[in-house]
Amino acid sequence: MKALILCSFLVLPLHAQQDITAKAATHFLATLNEEQKAKAALPMTSEERENFGYTPHERAGLPLKEMSQDQRSAAMKLLSSALSEKGNLKASQIIALEEILGKLENNPVRRDHEKYYATIFGKPGDPNGWAWRFEGHHLAVHITVVAGKGASVTPTFFGSNPAEVKDGPQKGLRVLAGEEDLGLSLAASLVESGKNAVIFSQKPPSEILTGEERQVKALDPVGILASEMSESQQTALRNLIAEYTGRYRPEIAETDLAKIEKAGLGKIRFGWAGGLNRGDACYYRIQGPTFLMEMANTQNNATTSTPHGGIATATLAVIY
Repeated sequence: MKALILCSFLVLPLHAQQDITAKAATHFLATLNEEQKAKAALPMTSEERENFGYTPHERAGLPLKEMSQDQRSAAMKLLSSALSEKGNLKASQIIALEEILGKLENNPVRRDHEKYYATIFGKPGDPNGWAWRFEGHHLAVHITVVAGKGASVTPTFFGSNPAEVKDGPQKGLRVLAGEEDLGLSLAASLVESGKNAVIFSQKPPSEILTGEERQVKALDPVGILASEMSESQQTALRNLIAEYTGRYRPEIAETDLAKIEKAGLGKIRFGWAGGLNRGDACYYRIQGPTFLMEMANTQNNATTSTPHGGIATATLAVIY
């Protein structure tokens, strides 16, 4: 497989990015009173730091609904301190969709766009390591920073329910269109060129297989290796991977892409399950030596774990 050609950006050095997110976390904490800090600030050694969730439930941290407008603004600036413009837009739209979902289900208590929680672990800027988490329904962003070693941005979860807004002012909105369309295009190209092994099941799972596990082991190898793809298909795979890494600021995304390249691009597998038409229930995963990306797309006319159909995507570090 040919080497990954990294896109060229005018980016900050990684240590400067770490300073930006540390300042954002420090500012957020400074806006809180002592009672709020007791919820939002936890030790770096807390077992809570390893929890990962994207379903609508109560969790540790300070929810948006308990924040003033200034505090909410500071919390959102913390989130955007790590995300790219595209990633920040996706995150904002996912939160906004929660209100739409509440109306669809007639359940505004369970589907509450204010139940997103910000949590800081350790002291922002601590060279020995610190972390933060922004998490709620269909959105989980975890950042761990260690001086000299960069920022870890796994696990990450971005979900969209509904997958496409059918009515109202947001009609036609598809928050995760890139993840869906690029994956579908690659799968279709592989099948059209006779690489039918990419389809490992006609029936897709109803959700991502890794779920909300604290530690994720490698899944069974499925699909085909990138080294078996044509040059154009390899490019399509790189573009799909970049859709995930591109949720983060360029200096973080480029570092992640470089790690993927170093681990061996030819060793990456892409596997597909389900239909090949947009709107069909489907699933794919991209698995390399050090990472795993999953997408599960469930629709109204398919077996689904959600009442209105949605798309779930996750990026995880794999433990072998």
